[in-house]
Order: sequence, then structure tokens, then C-alpha cells
Amino acid sequence: MVDWAKIIRNPDQSTMTVQKSTASTAGPDLDWDDIRYFVELARQDKLSATARVLGVEHSTVARRIGMLEARLGVRLFDRLPKHWVLTAEGETLLAQARRVEDEALAFARAGAGAATLRCTVRLSAPPAFASTFIVPRLGSLRTLWPGIELEIIGEIRQADLYRREADLALRMARPEQAGLAARPLAQTGYGVYAAPGWFERPEREWEFIGYGEAMKDTPQQQWLDKFIAGRTYAFRTNDAIALLAGCRTGLGVAVMPHFLGRGDPGLVLHPEHAQVLSRPLWLAVHPDVRRSPRVTAVAELLAAMLREHAALLA
Repeated sequence: MVDWAKIIRNPDQSTMTVQKSTASTAGPDLDWDDIRYFVELARQDKLSATARVLGVEHSTVARRIGMLEARLGVRLFDRLPKHWVLTAEGETLLAQARRVEDEALAFARAGAGAATLRCTVRLSAPPAFASTFIVPRLGSLRTLWPGIELEIIGEIRQADLYRREADLALRMARPEQAGLAARPLAQTGYGVYAAPGWFERPEREWEFIGYGEAMKDTPQQQWLDKFIAGRTYAFRTNDAIALLAGCRTGLGVAVMPHFLGRGDPGLVLHPEHAQVLSRPLWLAVHPDVRRSPRVTAVAELLAAMLREHAALLA
């Protein structure tokens, strides 16, 4: 069996010998990219999906896998019309490859943790919160993070901090991944909003705007499903900004976070349903980078911003 971790740790070794069925000699040493392409294709099982993740053309993925197979002297994948399926040999090597991947990612995180303030910090945050709450308040705070290039990734899904998809993540639920350092920074309140005139109608005539299938399990959508009690949805979306726009234009009644609805002249907050639920906003970081000066600077910036505007959020 090939000891890939040993190969990675000994880059000066110019050749490696792999026992093939013909007992021939393999080509040049493997490098991290060889293993990275192999692990990602095993994870995605499609060339196109793997190429998107790695940021390359699908032909590059196929070529790199072919080169790896030639070096190892084994066939790692069966090429089916719609999928690439691991062979028995590929399955055997995958566990070792994943361990090497974990070590490489841990090395990258440790390096990021040792970096100076003059670096990039990637923050993953819910799209609507990032665009309507965080970004509009950054201009006046720029002097607090000199030398740092802040990259904000607006996404509904939870970024994988172990795979360094982000350095920090703001999440509307406590992180479930073991080992992450996390703390609640603020409470996000939700109320029932509508365009002017809706609340003058009898409640039995209200129509509603809600989230679609992708967000059906969120606390605010579950509350709304119970509150509707058989009445009609006029519009559904997985986009909070689209929800806000639909509410403004009079499509119906919606449950929205106060940071979106409060103070908006095109919306009215129902006085009897002004605070239907509250959710903690969590900041998560991987322990390997939590002591990085640049990550700490951005984390403290976010904490101060949320403290200052706690009343708007809650």
C-alpha cells in the first residue's frame, strides 16, 4: 500500500516505487494536488461537479486523475456514462487520501493562524444579513481593520470551517460541527410585517408570504405555518430580500427579522405580533485560526457592531 503521507512529508525524494501487478516502477512523486483531485472526485463522483469545486475545467480533472492512475499503476475509477465510481483499489486508497487531506487542511489553518494582520479574512454570513446589515456599516469602521482585505461570502448554507471555506461564520443556529469555537453575539427578533392597509382587513382574509422548501425548517417559517391555520400563501421564496420586496409591494403578510423590517417606511409591524420569536446569532471560528491577529480583529469588529445596534436587531 502506498504511504501517501510519507511521500508528502518527504518532497526531496525524487522517485517512488509502487508495486503493480507487473512489478514495474511508477513515475514521479505524488504531490498534494494529486490527492486533492482524487479525494474531490470521490466526493462528488462527477467530473463537472468536481471541476466547479476545484475551479478548473472538467477536462483538467480527467487528465489529472489519468496521470495519477498512471503514476500509481492502478485504476482508481470506473468511468460510467454519468458518474465516476471508485474501484476496489480506489476505495482502499481513499481512506489514506482523506487523512492526508485532513493534515494538509490543518497545516493551512495553522498557517493562517500564524499570519499577520496584512491578510485576507473570509466571513460567511446569511446573504440578507450581510448585504443589509453588515456591509452598510463597514464604511465608517474601515480604520479599525487596516491592512486586512475583508471578503464576505453571503450564503444560506453553512460554510465548512474545517475545509477553510471561511475563517469566520455568522450563523442563525449554534454550530453543530464538533471542535469549533463559537459564541452568541446578539439576539435577532422577528415580527409580523405587511404593507400599509393589510392589517386593516380581518385576519381571516390575510394572505401570506413565506419561505419555500429549502427553508421550511427555520423557526420563523415553522411559526408562520402554525399561525396561518389553513389560510393561503400568495408567494414563497428562499431569498429574504425577495421576501422583503414581496411584502413591500403588498403580496401579503410575512414574518421577517427586525433588521429588515424595522424602520422601513413601506412596511407596518403588527402591534400584537411585534415579537413572535427571537434567535441567537452565533459567531464560529476554527480553533486553529482563532488566535490569528487578523481573525481576532474582524471578530471583535463584528462583536462591537452587533453590540452597538443590538436594539435594531432584537
